[in-house]
Amino acid sequence: MTVSALSASSQNYLKAVWSLGEWSDEPVTASTVAARTGVKLSTASDAIRKLSEQGLLEHAPYGAVTLTEAGRAHAVAMVRRHRLIEAFLVKVLEYRWDQVHDEAETLEHAVSDFMIDRIAEYLGHPDRDPHGDPIPGADGTVSRPDAVLLTGLGSGRRVRVERISDEDSQLLQFFADHGIGYETVLETRPAAPYSDTIEVVTEEGGTPLPLGRSATDAVWVTPVS
Repeated sequence: MTVSALSASSQNYLKAVWSLGEWSDEPVTASTVAARTGVKLSTASDAIRKLSEQGLLEHAPYGAVTLTEAGRAHAVAMVRRHRLIEAFLVKVLEYRWDQVHDEAETLEHAVSDFMIDRIAEYLGHPDRDPHGDPIPGADGTVSRPDAVLLTGLGSGRRVRVERISDEDSQLLQFFADHGIGYETVLETRPAAPYSDTIEVVTEEGGTPLPLGRSATDAVWVTPVS
C-alpha cells in the first residue's frame, strides 16, 4: 500500500507522530498527537487505535505512541511531500518562508508521488526545506544535522542556523525582518542581567538583537570554527 492510498486524516496522524519525535527526545503520547493535529484527545486516541490495528502504529495503554516500520515509511513520505512543496513555493513561486506551511499542509494530500519526484528533480534534489528541516530522500533516508538549541548556548559563540521551527509564522516574520534565517551565521553576546535573553549579531554586523526563550527555543544551530 502506498501513502496515497491512506486517507488524509491517517496521513496527518502518521506525519504528526514522526514530526513530534524528530527534534525531541520526549515520548510521543496521545495527548501530544491531539495537540499537534488540533483535535480532541478522544478523537486522536481513536485514530491511534485504528492505525495500530492497521499495523502502522504501536501504542501500549498510557504509553508512548511509536511508528512501525510501515508507518514510518508512510510518515516520511508525507514529510518529504510537505517539505519539497515548501521549497518549491519559496524558490519557484516566491512565497515568503512564513507563508508556505499552511499551503503545503493542503497540497501534500493532493499531489502524486510522480509529481513530488518531478518537483525534487526540478529543484535539484534539495536536502533542506526553507526552514532548514531535512527533506527525506526518495528512499526514506533522513540526514538530520547534529544541531543544538540556541537556548542552551552562552555568550561569545559563533554559530550557524541549521533550523528554525515553522510552527509560529509571526516568529518567522520577526526573524526575516532581522536578517536571520537558515544558514545565517550568528555571534552570541551577553544580554542585560536578569533579562532572561541572549543577544545575537549576524555576520554582517548591526545592532545586537535580544532574543527571549520563545525565540531561542525555535532555533537550532551548529558551531562555526
